[in-house]
Amino acid sequence: MSGIGDSVRNFPRKPRRPTERFPTMPLTSSDVKRIAHLARIEITAAETEQTLGQLNGIFKLIEQLQSVDTAGIEPMSHPLGGGQRLREDVATDHPERDAIMKNAPASQDGLFLVPRVIE
Repeated sequence: MSGIGDSVRNFPRKPRRPTERFPTMPLTSSDVKRIAHLARIEITAAETEQTLGQLNGIFKLIEQLQSVDTAGIEPMSHPLGGGQRLREDVATDHPERDAIMKNAPASQDGLFLVPRVIE
């Protein structure tokens, strides 16, 4: 019995350098039908053609993004170069615990009691 794992394992791969571009190749209707079969999705002929157009459109956008020369540009965590404003991670005692526990339907020793979910 052959499965998805077999085809992935036997797929020849070569190491890709970060500057290499992925080859572009438009999908065909048979590719979309095969993907739908692998995903166990029932797809009509009209949906196949619509999906084919959408996927090939996405690949064209990816091709446009890949055509931009990014050599020498450092990756950024934020598109505007901003940073995260983080508070200090300090353990504190919350004096309003008693007020919060008044809302609990059931409590014991300052902790919420919840019904057992797994038996």
